[in-house]
Amino acid sequence: MIKLDNVSKKFATGVYGLSSVNLDIDKGEFVFLIGPTGSGKTTIFRLLTREMLPTEGNIMVNEMDVVNLPNSKIPHLRKNIGVIFQDLKLLFDRTISENIMLPLEVAGVKTEEAKNKVQEVLEQVGLKDHQDKFPIQLSGGELQRAAIARALVLSPDILLADEPTGNLDPATSWEIVNLLMEINKKGTTIVMATHNADIVKSLSRRVVELEKGKVAKDTKRKDKKEKEEVKEKEEVKEKDLKEEKEPKEEKEHKEEKKDKDEKGEEKE
Repeated sequence: MIKLDNVSKKFATGVYGLSSVNLDIDKGEFVFLIGPTGSGKTTIFRLLTREMLPTEGNIMVNEMDVVNLPNSKIPHLRKNIGVIFQDLKLLFDRTISENIMLPLEVAGVKTEEAKNKVQEVLEQVGLKDHQDKFPIQLSGGELQRAAIARALVLSPDILLADEPTGNLDPATSWEIVNLLMEINKKGTTIVMATHNADIVKSLSRRVVELEKGKVAKDTKRKDKKEKEEVKEKEEVKEKDLKEEKEPKEEKEHKEEKKDKDEKGEEKE
């Protein structure tokens, strides 16, 4: 689904945004991307959407070679990746439904089909009653839901969420995260960049931690190692039980044979 192979990004200032990053994300995963400001989270998102190119390394998204992708294929790549921007990027002179409609208009979707799709995602994020309002009339949580709806409207395989709970109170933050979890259950791969430690700790999901442009921790690798260790212990235990069981069965067989022989002698 997503693969970064030895990816580095050096900016014009000489600073590395990413340095030799290797990362694999499978279809249907929900991954938290954490780390301090400047650790490389947004850089990864911008590389995945081909807003920038890496200095070194290869990037694959849905079997597309992002680095060598022809310009004519970039819209197709971006159609498969929905992005929830940190600053939302909603147009304040358009209604919520018009904001959500915009990606469909750009993609050339027929009007009737586009209207139906907008209604579908409005229902999904719980904003159907607010579709004719302007962004200024909505709360922070409702604006975030509108941004999610716009990111979903083209039915992307991947959803990148850049700090979707950054400016929200705890209760509203959980509403947004629960909505993302529901979207993930339907098969969408989600990568969520966040500083919200409480949410990350509360949910049993993969965590990739970035530090100074490098992967400092990846719980998937840890989980894999732990599973291998558990499997190895189980195999050793099973082997020991088998070895313990065989002599016992052999002894029981000998005793059973002895009983039969003694009974035979008694009959004679």
